[in-house]
Amino acid sequence: MFDAFERAIAFRYLRARKGERFVSITAAFSLLGITLGVAALIIVTSVMNGFRADLMNRIIGLNGHLTVQPERGRVLADHEALVARLATFPGVAQAAPVVDGQVLLSAPGGGAGAAMLRGLPPEALAARPVIRRGIRLGSLEAFGEPDSVIVGARLAARLRLQPGDTLTLLLPQARGGDFTAAPRQRALRVAATFDVGMPEYDGRFLFVPLATAQALFGLGEAVNQVELLVDDPARVAQVTAAVRAAVAGSPLRVVDWQGANSSIYAAVVIERNVMFLILTLIVIVAAFNIVSSLTMLVKDKARDIAILRTMGAPRGAILRIFLLCGASIGCGGTLVGFALGLGVATNFPALRGWLARLDAVMPLGPELRFLMQLPSVVEPREVVAILAMGLGLSLLATLYPSWRAARVDPVEGLRHG
Repeated sequence: MFDAFERAIAFRYLRARKGERFVSITAAFSLLGITLGVAALIIVTSVMNGFRADLMNRIIGLNGHLTVQPERGRVLADHEALVARLATFPGVAQAAPVVDGQVLLSAPGGGAGAAMLRGLPPEALAARPVIRRGIRLGSLEAFGEPDSVIVGARLAARLRLQPGDTLTLLLPQARGGDFTAAPRQRALRVAATFDVGMPEYDGRFLFVPLATAQALFGLGEAVNQVELLVDDPARVAQVTAAVRAAVAGSPLRVVDWQGANSSIYAAVVIERNVMFLILTLIVIVAAFNIVSSLTMLVKDKARDIAILRTMGAPRGAILRIFLLCGASIGCGGTLVGFALGLGVATNFPALRGWLARLDAVMPLGPELRFLMQLPSVVEPREVVAILAMGLGLSLLATLYPSWRAARVDPVEGLRHG
């Protein structure tokens, strides 16, 4: 596309000579601007992806990705067949029966309060990574023992509970009973405490074996719902559609994690999109800088253009010379920003280690210490889109100044050059 003559002239124009320092400095700032813009876009989108993934993993790690529930006020009496059927669906990693409800708590030290109780089979709870990683005291293996309970760390701290202590659960009215029934209570041994980093869950939730929850709520062999874990939570909509089609006509409703947490999910997506738009403006401003610097270069080289035209250079050659000048600035800055942003976004663990060592030698303020906790998830499609946008804007920014250079009249250029 560009012959040796055009490349030689273009790169000669990019090198600053005496009296041309200002044009060269403007071009350098244009390159720096688009480099920082593209790098910031990649880093910030990766961090926002990390925050979204971390938040959703904490939320859906406790509640499951997909829930099949009966109509209000009902229970699933014959859930075994439904669980076995749903477990065979493509994309479903686990199907587990669940019993949940609110209970009152009483601790040996006199503490009391209310909490949300969830009953699951021990193997189903052990298969949830957020719980396995969140165990702080005690052992998850002890959860399989009769009358065991796993308590949120904040709730345990408020009630002064440790693994091995006895916790009394009280249900004022067992489900299915009349209003004269005596309160149902049960003493459980604390097997472990968990901390998933969300006060709403760590301060309100506790887990018991499924049989214990069924007995406490007087459900017999019935359950409240069936929870599903899918292989790819981001594509839960496909599994949701298949499950809804399978249970159509029955008194069941299907809710996925995106619908159950729609407000939180929408807020995270909107914040991420707004940040992307704001940082895109940096790249656009840098592209305008390319237009201005290339326009000044064309004006400065008007006499050279006129001489080249009188020597027989066609308009297309002049256009390609300045197109190459602008593309070298814009595309070069985009590629450098791409490498810088991708390098930082994919090496956050190393960055955290470096900051930790620096903090040990010279304590960092809280404004910088939070960088050690930033998550990062690089989405290849987004990185490719950012790279394509940077290259596209860089090429578009060179078109008008290059066209103006090709339209320079040789006579006017020699007269006013």
